[in-house]
Amino acid sequence: MIAFLTSTPSGAYRREESSPLPVNSANGLLDRLRACWPQDARILTIAADPDAHRINDSIETWYYSLFPLSGLSFSEVRTCDSRDEGAVNDLWRYNVVILSGGHVPTQNAFFHRIGLREALQSFDGILISISAGTMNCADTVYAQPEMDGESNDPDYCRYLQGLGLTERMILPHYQAVCNDLLDGRRLFEDITYEDSYGHEFFALPDGSYLLLEDGKETICGECILIRDGRAEQICSDGETLRLR
Repeated sequence: MIAFLTSTPSGAYRREESSPLPVNSANGLLDRLRACWPQDARILTIAADPDAHRINDSIETWYYSLFPLSGLSFSEVRTCDSRDEGAVNDLWRYNVVILSGGHVPTQNAFFHRIGLREALQSFDGILISISAGTMNCADTVYAQPEMDGESNDPDYCRYLQGLGLTERMILPHYQAVCNDLLDGRRLFEDITYEDSYGHEFFALPDGSYLLLEDGKETICGECILIRDGRAEQICSDGETLRLR
């Protein structure tokens, strides 16, 4: 498997676009996808919220614009949500699997319900993850509080078992959310930094991604490493960093 763990493959979080955009060419993402993309790819997209059927359908429609604009041909797009949970049993039929963005704990529960962690062990195609999908790729997922009340809820679980594709705990859309407030506190300085003691979080802005290929992990683009209450930039836009 070759995996592209992104914040978003196209456009930017919280920025409305007037027309569909192709896959982002920044940091070699589009070039790398074109180099490994099969002719007339069969795509399976796995939802973040299995019951959000209207949203899931609109995301599927978005792919019908995204890939042709990017010069990436496909013959099928199928969505795995509560209407078609059995799609995960047909993983062998697909060249490309896409993990959608959304609410991390909701998606994590769905992934467990359909047995995605186990199913992906034999998948040998291209995996593209988006936002929450990227966060849930970790073996141990840091479910950064996101919705009102989550940071103050003693029953909210911040660490979950993920898909086990990487040990890296990724925080997406850093450029858009780094100054957010949640429950009257700063999301990063007052919440995430405190959670980082004994952990490492890799914050990626849109346009950056983690590439998993041949057992190697490479950061492509800007990355902020947060650990033990501190943040430092470890990679810049246009650069790559091989992780140990």
